Amino acid sequence: MSIKTAKPSQPVKNKVISIRVLDKEYQVACPVDEEPALLESARLLNEKMREIRDARKMVGTDRVAVMAALNLAHDLLQLQSGGNNDGPVMETRLRGLQNKVEAAIARGRQPGL
Repeated sequence: MSIKTAKPSQPVKNKVISIRVLDKEYQVACPVDEEPALLESARLLNEKMREIRDARKMVGTDRVAVMAALNLAHDLLQLQSGGNNDGPVMETRLRGLQNKVEAAIARGRQPGL
């Protein structure tokens, strides 16, 4: 049996960076070593939001953001489930949730999630 002693944790160095999503700029603090991942995430989010806004002719940024979040969550769950048999069940749930959000957006009110 070996006992490992905990090394004193080094403080994480954060950096404030600017990201642009749908022509709006945001200041975000992140660990220095995670800056490339954050920039790539912002690029992907911006791309998804533009696709949704342009395809559905949506104007409200909050509505576009909800749809983009649902689409990205769906993509993530698809990747995580891989060969898992829960994939079709999860896909059905997400499709239902997406339909619910789209219907609420069409009615011009926030969904009851």
